[in-house]
Amino acid sequence: MTHVALIDDHESVRLGLEAACARADAMDVVFSGSSVTAYLDWRALSHSAPADVVVLDLTLGDGTTVTENVRRVAAAGSSVIIHSVADRPAAVREALAAGAAGIISKASPIDEVIAAVAAVAQGEPLNNVEWASAVDGDRAFADAQLSARERDVLRLYAAGLPLKIVADRLGVAYSTAKENINRVRVKYVDVGRPAPTKVDLLRRAVEDGILTPIEDAGDS
Repeated sequence: MTHVALIDDHESVRLGLEAACARADAMDVVFSGSSVTAYLDWRALSHSAPADVVVLDLTLGDGTTVTENVRRVAAAGSSVIIHSVADRPAAVREALAAGAAGIISKASPIDEVIAAVAAVAQGEPLNNVEWASAVDGDRAFADAQLSARERDVLRLYAAGLPLKIVADRLGVAYSTAKENINRVRVKYVDVGRPAPTKVDLLRRAVEDGILTPIEDAGDS
């Protein structure tokens, strides 16, 4: 069962999402409210585990910032999907840089929203038109200045191959491949897009066009 929290200051949006989740298989809305603070207070009072996925409005009416909201939710243990009208590219990029797993437009069919929640709950990167538009609109966000070798190592490693096999495929020593991955992580930190886990590296590779969601280790 995927546990979902909905945070949006428009009640009609929340009610629509609640109804859609109720119709979906193995999806349960555990919280629905208008602010991140309300969600965190609910968790503290109920001693509830974090939701698997939090569907978060890009801009809430309580004076909070995009970065603040995404980071608070992510730090509490949930993946974050931004649910937005997507008419503020800078704010969308800010949300992605803060750690949001992806963005889905409020203009999208409800089935696409539910599919996005299911994908993120399974740890899959969310790569869609809204995401691509936000990244393409800001090359400074997208470009971590990776070398050709670093991109090759990242592509194979993020696609699922163990680092030793990555090294074998590229004809380099294991220590060299490991050093490349370490440098990749440092470069992403330097541009404000940390990637401490392999899933994070996969997201960065998809964001930067190094890897597509349909690729896997067998294709590489």
